Amino acid sequence: MNQPQINQARTIVIVGGVAGGASAAARLRRLNEIDHIILLERGEHISFANCGLPYYIGGAIQQRSKLLVQTVKGMSERFQMDIRNWSEAVRIDRDRKVLQIRRVQDGTVYEQPYDILILSPGAKPIRPNIPGIEETKTLFTLRNIPDTDRIKAYVDEQQPKKAVVIGGGFIGVEMAENLRERGLEVTLIERGNQVMNPIDEEMAAIVHQHMRTNGVELLLGEGVSAFENEGKSVICESGRRVDTDMIVLAIGVQPENELAKEAGLELGQRGAIRVNEQLQTSDPSIYALGDAIEVKDRVNGQPTYVPLAWGANRQGRLVADIIQGRPAQYEGAYGSSIAKVFQLTVASTGNNEKTLKRLSIPYRVVHTHPVSHAGYYPGAAAISLKLIFSPEDGRILGAQGVGADGVDKRIDVLATAIRGGLTVYDLADLELCYAPPYSSAKDPVNMLGYIASNMMDELVDTVQWHQVDELIASGALLIDVREPLEVQAGNIPGSTNIPLNDIRQAHHTLPKDQPIYVSCQVGLRGYIASRMLEQYGFKVYNVDGGYKTYSYMRKEREANQSNQSGSNSDGTYMAASTKSHTQSNCVNQGGAESTTVNASSSKGEVDSPTGQMAAPKQVIDARGLQCPGPIEQLYQAVERADAGDVIEIKATDPGFASDVKLWTEKTGNTMLRTENVNHELVVFVQKGQSPMPDPAK
Repeated sequence: MNQPQINQARTIVIVGGVAGGASAAARLRRLNEIDHIILLERGEHISFANCGLPYYIGGAIQQRSKLLVQTVKGMSERFQMDIRNWSEAVRIDRDRKVLQIRRVQDGTVYEQPYDILILSPGAKPIRPNIPGIEETKTLFTLRNIPDTDRIKAYVDEQQPKKAVVIGGGFIGVEMAENLRERGLEVTLIERGNQVMNPIDEEMAAIVHQHMRTNGVELLLGEGVSAFENEGKSVICESGRRVDTDMIVLAIGVQPENELAKEAGLELGQRGAIRVNEQLQTSDPSIYALGDAIEVKDRVNGQPTYVPLAWGANRQGRLVADIIQGRPAQYEGAYGSSIAKVFQLTVASTGNNEKTLKRLSIPYRVVHTHPVSHAGYYPGAAAISLKLIFSPEDGRILGAQGVGADGVDKRIDVLATAIRGGLTVYDLADLELCYAPPYSSAKDPVNMLGYIASNMMDELVDTVQWHQVDELIASGALLIDVREPLEVQAGNIPGSTNIPLNDIRQAHHTLPKDQPIYVSCQVGLRGYIASRMLEQYGFKVYNVDGGYKTYSYMRKEREANQSNQSGSNSDGTYMAASTKSHTQSNCVNQGGAESTTVNASSSKGEVDSPTGQMAAPKQVIDARGLQCPGPIEQLYQAVERADAGDVIEIKATDPGFASDVKLWTEKTGNTMLRTENVNHELVVFVQKGQSPMPDPAK
C-alpha cells in the first residue's frame, strides 16, 4: 500500500521508553522524517532487556552491557529524535496540549507543547503497607537496571545465605531460581495456592515439585503479616517466622496511571488506562500502550490487564502506524507467556480454567503426557500438555504446557491456532515438521487434536482428576488398566486393577447397572479400554490424563500437609547445584549432598545411606520410554540381579523418582539416591533392603 502523506511536521511526545515507547519512536521515524519526536524517560536507560534482569542477577547473563538494547546517543543519532532521559512527565494540561516535565537531576520543571502525546509509563511493583516494611534494610523490588544493580551488588558483596521471595508470579519464580543458582537458601511465600497463575493448579503442581526438588521452600496459601528486625524476620499470617538475610517483594505490578488519572483520562481494569482499538485514550490527542493500559481478552471478549512484553512491542508499532494514517488496530491479547523454572519450561496461551469458570463459559479439558521427540532418539523429555476447548464447536480456548524440552513450540503452535480460529479438528490436520530428533510422527499437538476430536465425536467421555476421589467415595467402580508392576509404583486409592489385555475376558464380571470409570498412566490405554467396554454395552468414563495427572495433585496435597522445609512429599531432596550448570544435583535418602557418579560408570564407589555405595552392576537406559517401559526395565534388571547389587537407571520422566521410591518400598528393594543430570533423572536402586546407617557412626 502507498504511504499516507503527512506534509506538516507535528510534535509527538512519548512518555516512557523501554519496549513500548522505544518501539513507537523508532517506527514513527521510519514512517515520517519530518515529525518532531520527543522521547522522555524518567531514568537513565531508554531501552533495556527488562525480562533478562533476573538472569543477570543469577549469573546466566554475565555482561551488564548486554541488557542495554539501545542508548540515548545511538538512538538519537540513528533516528534523529530528541531523547531526554532523566526527565519525568508530571502533569498534562489537556486544554493547552502542554506537558509539564521535571528534570530529575535538579528538580526544575518546564513545559513542552505537543500535538500528539503517547503514554508508555509501564507498571510498577506493588508495595503493600505491611507493618515494618519501612524499617526493612534489605528489601528489594525488581523493575529496572538500578533495581538490578542494587540486588546484584548486595548478593555479590554481602554474600547473604538466606532469601525470602514474596510472590509466586513470573518475577518471583525467576528470582527464586536465580537466587538459588547463586547458592542462597530460598523460601517463596505465595498467598494463593499455586505459583504462576496463568496455568491451572494441576499444571502448577508439576512446577511446585520441581522447585522443591531444586531446593526452594514453598509456603503456599500463606500471607505476610509483618516484617521484624529491620527485615531479618518475615512474619506470616499463620504465625510462622522465616528468618532471612534479604527479601524480594514480587507480589505483582500495577499500572503507572498517576499522570493519566490526574489528567482525567478514563481508567479501567486495575486502574489501567482505557483505550480503544486505535490505542486512543478518552482524549483523541493522547494515546497509550504497554503495561499501563487495559486490553481486550481475545478469547472471551472481556477487558483485562496483560502486562507482557509482546503486547508492549506490538502496540508500539501499531500506534505509530495509526498516528501516521495507516489502517491498523490493536485487537487484544491472548496472554501467551513462557518462563524458565530451573530445568522446566512453563508456558500458556489463552484462557485457563479459573477464568472460564469465573465467566461461566462452558469448556472441556484434555491432558496428555507425551515426550518432546521420538522416544528412541536420545534426549527425549517428558511434556505435560493441557488443552481447553469449547464443547459446542471445538474452538480452542486455551492451552498450557510444562516440560524440560519442546514445550515452547507446542504452545506457540496452539497460540497460532487460536489466532487463526482453528478448532480441535484442525489440530489433527496440522502437518508439522517431523524428524526423530525434533518431534514424533504424531506430534503432541496432533495428539491433543485426536483426543479432543474423539470427545467431540462422543467416542469417549472423560472425568477430571479432581472428580476421582469423590466418585470412589460414593462407591463408583474405577478400573486401573495398567500392568500390576506399574500399580506397585502408585495407584488411585480404591481402584481395581484389571490389565488392559485382560479386559475382554473380564468384561462379563463387571456390573452393567452403573457407570464404569477406567484409568491408566496417561490416558491412552484408558481410552482403548473404554472403547472395548462401550462396545460390550457399558457406560464408561476415562480419567483424563490418567494416573499421572491425578498423582501430581496427590503429591502436591501430601507436600502441603507435611510442609517440611526442603523436603519433598516422597522424602527425597535434590539440592540445587551452586557450582556450575553442568554439574548434577544429587542426594541420598537422608537429604545430604553426595558425590556425583558418572552416568556410565561401572567402577569405583560413591556415597550411599550406609556410607559407600557399590558401583552399579547394571546400567539401564529408559530415557524417552513411555509407560510402563521404565518400571518394566527396572523390574527385569532387579530379577537378573543378585541381592545387594546396585542398578543405575536413566529416565526422562520427572515423576519417575517418586514412582521408583513407591515401587521399591512395595517390593522390598531400596532406592539409594537420585541425580538430575542434564535434565535427565538417574536413579540408583539396590536389590533387597539396605541396612540403615549406625547412628553411632
